Amino acid sequence: MRNIRFFLALALIASIAIFGCNRNTEMAEPAEEQAEQLQTGDLVFVALPLDFMADTTEMGSAIAASTGDSVGINYIHVAIAEVANDSVWIIDATLAHGVDRHPLDTFFCDFTLNDGSLPQMDIMRLSDNSNAAKYVENAKQFTGRGYDLYFLPDNDEQYCSELVRNSYIDEKGEHLFSEAPMNFKSNDGTFPPYWVWLFEQIGQPIPQGLPGTNPNAMSKEKCLKKVDIKLTDYSKAQ
Repeated sequence: MRNIRFFLALALIASIAIFGCNRNTEMAEPAEEQAEQLQTGDLVFVALPLDFMADTTEMGSAIAASTGDSVGINYIHVAIAEVANDSVWIIDATLAHGVDRHPLDTFFCDFTLNDGSLPQMDIMRLSDNSNAAKYVENAKQFTGRGYDLYFLPDNDEQYCSELVRNSYIDEKGEHLFSEAPMNFKSNDGTFPPYWVWLFEQIGQPIPQGLPGTNPNAMSKEKCLKKVDIKLTDYSKAQ
């Protein structure tokens, strides 16, 4: 058990989050007339600049290096929003919590960067959002499961975009989001050091080429549209 805890602690340190909740960004007051309002089932994509962590020794930078498209911003995490009783909840899969449902401010706390700021967070919505509540209920069925460090499609654990794909299933039983062969290599054809370290620790080969998902590719799915919403407007932090 001690070895497991030690490894998980190392894995958590290796992720992009985070050294506390004291952010240096002030929460904006909610707009009096906001064109769009956050809705249940909206997806929150967390982005970092390509050069934010260029050494690829941490999970966030390793994801960016492996799945980025060199456009300047790469999505390294995706979460599901739920609006309930005038509060915003987040359902996602992280190293810190596994699959969990928690308040929005916990999500902000988890992703506060070393300098106290928040990364870019973009909101995307299904073009047809009529079954969003059902998809969120699907996601809740996964809470309590562990984070999928193996990135495999056939185990009980879930990584962030895998959770979204397995939750957003239509009435015909079909996934709204597609899979593709996973890539863990950088543009130069080598594996970022973080992936080499991680899979050596868990004693498994890097699952290069196996079917899977990633936030960057998911953000480009045709069924999604970007919504002009500032997520921090919904924070209850003072």
